[in-house]
Parts: sequence; structure tokens; C-alpha cells
Amino acid sequence: MFQHFAANTTGRDFVVGDIHGCFRKLEVELAVLGFDSACDRLFSVGDLVDRGPDSELALEWLNKPWFHAVRGNHEQMAIDAVAGNMDAGCYIQNGGAWFLSRTAPERKAFADAFNALPIAIEVETPTGLVGIVHADCPFESWPRLEAALAGGCAQLVAEACAWSRERITSKDCSGVTGVAMVFVGHTPVKQPTSLGNVHYIDTGAVFGKALTILQFN
Repeated sequence: MFQHFAANTTGRDFVVGDIHGCFRKLEVELAVLGFDSACDRLFSVGDLVDRGPDSELALEWLNKPWFHAVRGNHEQMAIDAVAGNMDAGCYIQNGGAWFLSRTAPERKAFADAFNALPIAIEVETPTGLVGIVHADCPFESWPRLEAALAGGCAQLVAEACAWSRERITSKDCSGVTGVAMVFVGHTPVKQPTSLGNVHYIDTGAVFGKALTILQFN
């Protein structure tokens, strides 16, 4: 549930907001940045699929050795749909029609890949440790999150990481200790927004807005 990456000593590290099937747009933005797949890395705050035009490309992207994503609530909905724990009508309202139209083996392949995604990623950078979760870090410290994801309440903690809007709803600027910065998505914002050292970068690409990609430093 928790994945650590050593510092990138040969290239650059980027983080991208919620993609929601907009992989063609992502390709364009990476080209503008001069992204070099031989040495650069791209980290994702999750929600790779649903609502957008190219959700079926998610597996192709997850197989790229330089692309690393955490599990978002939309990946979790796909997992739950295969397990029989997701109402089809609700999932369709949330953009899951593309998924439910796939064959059973195809759905399972997506669900298995999504289930293998970590809930949290941390990356060593020259300016300190960078954390990535989909919706929020539900603790005041990053080490506590790591410990909780390894403990007996991991499932409840994972749900909070994928779904919580408590910090942004309450405009809590207290931040997260034990980490230089945390990148999250989930809640669409007009522009990248910071609450303490927690940075919200879902800028609504699937709704025709910008797809935010930031370099860590």
C-alpha cells in the first residue's frame, strides 16, 4: 500500500493531476515539457480513468516503466465493480460505462492492475521527501500514514486517502509533517491550490480545463 522511490539522479520528476481518460492531452503536455522517458519520471495522483475519452489506455500507461500512480477512488470503483460491491447505475453516473461495457476478462485485467497500485507514494528529491496520495493524507504526519497503511486499520485509512475532502472543505492549512510536500487530486480546483504543504492539482482536465503537470522542484 506504500511505495518508496529513491531520488532521480539522471532526469526530472513530474507529478500530474487527475487524468480521467485524457491520455491524449497528457501526451501533448509531456511533449511541450520535453519529457524524456529515458531519464524522466511521471507520478500520478490517481483517477486515471472514467469520464474521459481514452480510459482504455490506462493499462498501457501503467506498463510504462517511468509512469507511477497511486490508486484513486475511480480505480477503487472499478475494483469494487468486479468484486460485485459497486452499484452499476452509480458507477455509470460517475463515468464507468466504458468499464462495464468491457468483457469480464478485460474488466478483471483492469481491476487487477488497479488493485496493485499503492495508496501512497513517497519520492526522495533534492528539496526533501515528496508524498503523493489521491485525495488527502488523513494524518498530521507522513510517517503516521505509512505506519497506518501497514497496520490493522489499513483499509479504513486507504478509503480516507482515496475519498476524503475534509482538509480542503475546512481550509485546513496545518499541513503534514515529516514530508516536504504532499500532492493530491480528487477535488477539482480552478488552479493549483496549496493548504500548508498539501498541494491540490486536479484542475479539471476532463471538463475541458488544464491538465496540471508540475516538476517537483
